[in-house]
Amino acid sequence: MTTLEGLEAPDFSMKNEAGEMVSLKDFAGKKYVVLYFYPKDMTPGCTTQACDFRDAEKDFSELNAVILGVSADDEKQHVKFIEKHGLPFSLLVDADHTVSEAYGVWVQKKMYGKEFMGIERSTFLIDPTGTIVKEWRKVKVENHIQEVLETLKTITSR
Repeated sequence: MTTLEGLEAPDFSMKNEAGEMVSLKDFAGKKYVVLYFYPKDMTPGCTTQACDFRDAEKDFSELNAVILGVSADDEKQHVKFIEKHGLPFSLLVDADHTVSEAYGVWVQKKMYGKEFMGIERSTFLIDPTGTIVKEWRKVKVENHIQEVLETLKTITSR
């Protein structure tokens, strides 16, 4: 996959956990968007990642950024995940993986010798003009949120 950095972010409109439509253009001219794609609600790595974002949400908010998580899970599953872990941000439903494909994170994966299509853990930092200013692909959860936060601090201090 070629990099999307420096390009206009693929537009999206997806339902969140409450069934409300959330679009990239909702934040245009107003906020940075931390758009993170993750494989599945309630799994160990995804839970750690969501809780790390939760714990740093205030820091992101102070830097004028909104966090949005994206997976193929449905609204009910997202509600359970949010309630169980006290997540203060929306999780978006990409059941048909259209948005995941647009961002190049719907990929062939391998686990226990089986091949299947799924979301590759990835994060995109989108500025208020709709440009992807930084992307992280094949994310390892440990220290990732700190790296995203530091990048945002650097960009917003310019």
